[in-house]
Amino acid sequence: MPSVDCDPDVARERLIEADITITAGNTEYERWRAERGAATAVAYDETVVVQGSRPDDLLGLLRADSGGRAHVYFDGACRGNPGPAAIGWVLVTSEGIIADGNEQIDEATNNQAEYAALEHAVEMAREYGLDEIDIRGDSQLIIRQVTGEYDTNEPTLRECRVRVRELLQTFDRWSIEHVPRDVNSRADKLANEAFDHG
Repeated sequence: MPSVDCDPDVARERLIEADITITAGNTEYERWRAERGAATAVAYDETVVVQGSRPDDLLGLLRADSGGRAHVYFDGACRGNPGPAAIGWVLVTSEGIIADGNEQIDEATNNQAEYAALEHAVEMAREYGLDEIDIRGDSQLIIRQVTGEYDTNEPTLRECRVRVRELLQTFDRWSIEHVPRDVNSRADKLANEAFDHG
C-alpha cells in the first residue's frame, strides 16, 4: 500500500476540492477516509495511506507537488454507430503513468464517444492539478475539430467541442496532436475493456 507523506489536513482539503466525500475513520487511529473508484485513502496522524486495487485513482490528487506537465491519451469506442459506448484515458508524466481509467457511457456515435473520452481525460488532468498538457489521440476528425482545422457542423459534436475548448483554456499551456493507434494503444485497450467490465 503506498503512503503519501503529506499533512492529512492538506490532503483532506485537496480531496474536498475534487468533490470527494470524506468520512470518519473506522478506528480510533484513523482520522478520516475517502474513496474514489477502486482506491481508499486512510489518514493517520502524519501520513495518508492509499489502498485498493487502483491506488492511482487517488494518489495523483494527494501529491504534494501539484502542477507540472503531462501527456494525456484518450480513446472512445462504441459497438455499433450509434451503440453502447465506452471511454479510456491515460495521464503520463516524467514519473510514468500517474492515472488511467475507463468506463461505459450512454449510447453514442463513435465521434461522440471520442469527445466524451477527451473531455473526461482533460477533466482528470485538471483534477490532478496539472498546468500543461499535451493531448494525444488517434481520431483525426476530433483533433482537427478541436484545433479549428475542421468545422464542426453537427450540433452535438459542436457542443462537445465548445466544452473541451473551455476546459483547455484553464491550463497554462496545451497542445493536441493525432497519433497512430499503436501509440494510443493503452487508452484504446482501456476503452474496449470497459465493455467487458460494464
